[in-house]
Amino acid sequence: MSKIEDFLTAAEEQQVIEAIRTAEKNTSGEIRVHLEKTAKMDAYERALEVFHLLKMDNTKLQNGVLIYVAVEDKTFVIFGDEGINNVVDDDFWESTKNVMQAHFKRGHFKQGLVDGILKAGKQLETYFPWETGDKNEIPDDISIG
Repeated sequence: MSKIEDFLTAAEEQQVIEAIRTAEKNTSGEIRVHLEKTAKMDAYERALEVFHLLKMDNTKLQNGVLIYVAVEDKTFVIFGDEGINNVVDDDFWESTKNVMQAHFKRGHFKQGLVDGILKAGKQLETYFPWETGDKNEIPDDISIG
């Protein structure tokens, strides 16, 4: 797998976007997936950089979640903003990563993303339920760098 385009088919990309919409339906939280060929630096540091570049730190309740994937590096990071990090269990992101990684190891990249997105969405819904007037602050599409 040497190209980002090989990571997900067009149909799988649409299923991931649909999972984001489903996960965000009952929460004010925001989820975004970002794919790129390689991090060219520490993956966590790159995820933090992308988080800011995508303006995910500008959500009203600091409840943005980025799933960052460096395809050729075969690594990924789940990065939650301060608002969500302050309320989820300490092991939540690690347990979410484990669910995704189990799928990724079998080459089921779309399913790993979908399961991670939906799991994050349930936590966002618990702590940041949708309220009248909430608006989608971050695009649902997959960002590619």
